[in-house]
Amino acid sequence: MNIDKNLSATTNILFRKPKAMGIFVFLILTMIILFVANQRYRLVVEDRRLEMSRILTSVKHNVDQSLKNSYTAALTLGLTINGDGVPKNFDTVAAQLINSNRTLSAVELVPDGVIKYIYPLKGNEKALNLNILKESKIISMEANKAIESRKMYFAGPIALRQGGMGIVGRMPLFFNNKFWGFSAVVIKLDVFLKQAGIYEQMNNRFRFQLSKMNPVSAKEEFFLPLFSDFSASSSETIDFPDGDWKIYVVAVPTYKPYLKILFPTIFSVLLAALTGFLVYRVFKKPAELQLLVYEQATRLLENEIKFKTIFDQAAIGIAEVDSSTGAFLRINGKFCKILGYTEAELQHTNFQSITHPDDLKKDLKYFQQMRSGTIREFELLKRYLRKDGQVVWVNLMITPLWKVGDAPSSHITVIEDVTARIEAELIAEEYQYRIESLINTIDGIVWESDPVTFDFTFISKKSEDILGYTAEEWLSSPSFWADHVHPDDKDWVVDYCTVCTNNLEQHDFEYRMIAKGGNIVWLRDIVNVIVEEGKAVLLRGIMIDITRNKQAEKDLNHSFDLVNEQNKRLLNFSYIVSHNLRSHTSNIQSISVLIDTTKSEEERNEMIGLLKTVSDNLNETLLNLNEVVNIQTNINIVVEPLNLNKYIERTLNILNDQIVLKQAVIVNKVKEDVVVNYNPAYLESILLNFVFNAIRYSHPKRSPLIELSCHHEGQLVLQISDNGIGMNLDRHGDELFGMYKTFNGNPDSKGLGLFISKNQIDAMGGRVVVESEMGIGTTFKIYFK
Repeated sequence: MNIDKNLSATTNILFRKPKAMGIFVFLILTMIILFVANQRYRLVVEDRRLEMSRILTSVKHNVDQSLKNSYTAALTLGLTINGDGVPKNFDTVAAQLINSNRTLSAVELVPDGVIKYIYPLKGNEKALNLNILKESKIISMEANKAIESRKMYFAGPIALRQGGMGIVGRMPLFFNNKFWGFSAVVIKLDVFLKQAGIYEQMNNRFRFQLSKMNPVSAKEEFFLPLFSDFSASSSETIDFPDGDWKIYVVAVPTYKPYLKILFPTIFSVLLAALTGFLVYRVFKKPAELQLLVYEQATRLLENEIKFKTIFDQAAIGIAEVDSSTGAFLRINGKFCKILGYTEAELQHTNFQSITHPDDLKKDLKYFQQMRSGTIREFELLKRYLRKDGQVVWVNLMITPLWKVGDAPSSHITVIEDVTARIEAELIAEEYQYRIESLINTIDGIVWESDPVTFDFTFISKKSEDILGYTAEEWLSSPSFWADHVHPDDKDWVVDYCTVCTNNLEQHDFEYRMIAKGGNIVWLRDIVNVIVEEGKAVLLRGIMIDITRNKQAEKDLNHSFDLVNEQNKRLLNFSYIVSHNLRSHTSNIQSISVLIDTTKSEEERNEMIGLLKTVSDNLNETLLNLNEVVNIQTNINIVVEPLNLNKYIERTLNILNDQIVLKQAVIVNKVKEDVVVNYNPAYLESILLNFVFNAIRYSHPKRSPLIELSCHHEGQLVLQISDNGIGMNLDRHGDELFGMYKTFNGNPDSKGLGLFISKNQIDAMGGRVVVESEMGIGTTFKIYFK
């Protein structure tokens, strides 16, 4: 009875102080874990020491075996020496020793300490005739040590004369108790270490070091690329008296034995803490569990109420649907309102019967993928048929209520009425279509671009009609517009647009663009700068094709120039006509008066003869004036490409009689490929006049020399120079090309040739310049347009 009471009291204490009980259990378990961990650590350290000892034992065995083989090889080599101290069959025996012991890289016989015999010789030539007793202090001391001990001693590792590091085993040979020399074997250090198994045993846990006491400095030297301070690491060593070596096996500092037990210990401590926590939870008052059950039940009830409220009063339609039949199981009020059915009516139908026929196939396809597990849920835009027959657009979202891998049971359907949005989108699309149709019917290219980069964001289809570029081609490059502006206009056009845009000014300007076919198109660009918050955000404009207007303007200007020129010529011609006809009419009038007043028949006949002469002169004057009129009134002069050299040769052939008669020398320097666009009759007339005048007005004291040449002064110039009598330009220069103007007293001169030639040159858009000096000659320069 007392025991029961004591047990009950203890239990009550434990249940009253669950935290203290949990901490107590945690401390007890932690102490046990730490004790076990300490024992485990000692075992790990001992295992590491035993493993290093095992490795050293294996290495020692391999080294001893290698040294024994080297001893046998040196002894065999020494037996080749006869009683006279001369080796016999050295190469044969040495070759057999090398072949049978791959550890050896060379064998030597060293009489009196001088290497005289070595095999193989190739690669070891530098060691031949080396006196090891006098080479270096270390080498000689190690050699003398072998002599003093009268047994084989392994020197090194040392730097070999033939290259590399190696170990040299020297066996002193005595004949009749007298030192003869050494029988030696050479082992490369790498081969020795490999034969010893050091490379094989080396791993992430252990490293090796080979050391030897330097006989000169009495300091320990290390030969492997490893740290020499082992104080921070565990190590084991073994000695080899035949070479005074020590081989260390050292635990890698990064290898920490305690790591093997650290994580298990930490895990165990955590597990102890978890156990203490569980004890605390177990001993906690059962009322807490009851409270938790009550809280969970209350929360579950609240969630159920919230779900029902959300389901019934949601602003979107929600329904639970049987995934096998499509029948509606639960429907909220919004779902019924969207479709126009009552809840009872929907519960007696399924979703297939109220889905628009054109959307049912797509709906069932997604539904089947969800049932098969291909997709977990889906969302789509579809149409339902309301009870009143109207079509309602909804955004449908389907979510299954079964877990992955379970058989399909039911799913939640959520619908949002988007009929108004769809109708607005259709109206917007129709409006957009109308706008685009309207833009594309405008007789101009409507466009929009970035105000900084001039990267076009919209271009109407009219660009293909006007410039040949499709909208896709235009929008494919950010710099398309600037790249296709005419090179002569590009710089000023871009600068002008930039300045106007920065100043937020609307601008209207004209420029040229290169069309897809390579032709030039004149455009009038009317640009509107769209401004928001004092900053240009968009450029919008229209490009109008004004190529025809530009051509008409050009033709009009050309016609205006022609009219002005004709007016000038007609004014000048009126002065000439007035002057020339007035002199002839005056003569006729005077002779008529004399005829009326004379009484003698003889005088009357003489006056009639004079009247006939004046009449003939008047007729000739009229003919000359008619020719001038034909030149000045001929607007559409036929122009064609003419070979200038051929026309000069034709002129010289026509004037051949005059050239021969005057013994003139003609020098034609005009190249055969010079072509001018000219009227054929005008060119022939001009050449005949200037060349004939050069022959006619030649100097009486020398034969005529006429030179024709071409050069460029911004335009083609034909130069005709002669050595004739020349002219006084200061006196007659202003009247040189006047009608009926003569200056040399030649009775055959009429003063028409230069006048007609000047009019012909002017009619072709050219000009003529003269340079002359009395008694020296004259040069005419004819400038072609």
